[in-house]
Amino acid sequence: MSRIGLKPIEIPEGVEVNISPEKIVVKGKKGSLEEIQRPGIDVVKEGKLLVLKRKETTQEMKRTHGLMRSLLANMVKGVSAGFQLKLNIVGVGYKAEVKGKSVTLNLGFSHPIEFPLPAGVEAVYDKAANSLTLSGCDKQVVGEAAAVIRRFRPPEPYKGKGVMLEGEKIMRKVGKTGAK
Repeated sequence: MSRIGLKPIEIPEGVEVNISPEKIVVKGKKGSLEEIQRPGIDVVKEGKLLVLKRKETTQEMKRTHGLMRSLLANMVKGVSAGFQLKLNIVGVGYKAEVKGKSVTLNLGFSHPIEFPLPAGVEAVYDKAANSLTLSGCDKQVVGEAAAVIRRFRPPEPYKGKGVMLEGEKIMRKVGKTGAK
């Protein structure tokens, strides 16, 4: 039984949820998000709560029930509070610069890397901490943008240089000691 799917989703003040047979639209101060209706899952608005009910108890339906609840909870949180991911840039001469809707990264290559930000994602660069903060209302899009930027120069285990998520632990290796 999906325990996640059974939890109701609380709708905060200022968030509007429209349920139709084809899709669910969630609007708030940070933006608007849509999700398609999955067959076999009924989404019901009861006052300030969203409740999901499944029609069958098959294994696949139980998985879909929990998935739909998680997606809708992320949509409600995203349009009300938004999501943020912070990337730390570690290395001598490694830096970033935000120019309009793109980020220019200098990560030790012979050329700077231009990364156009996806729609709905904003970036702020903190020069003192050498960190890039990505924010937006869609958790999946913000996470994917952070993953793509991290892939340009993943952290290496010897010196710890590269682009890493805040709080990410890098397993460090000792390397050559020079002793015989």
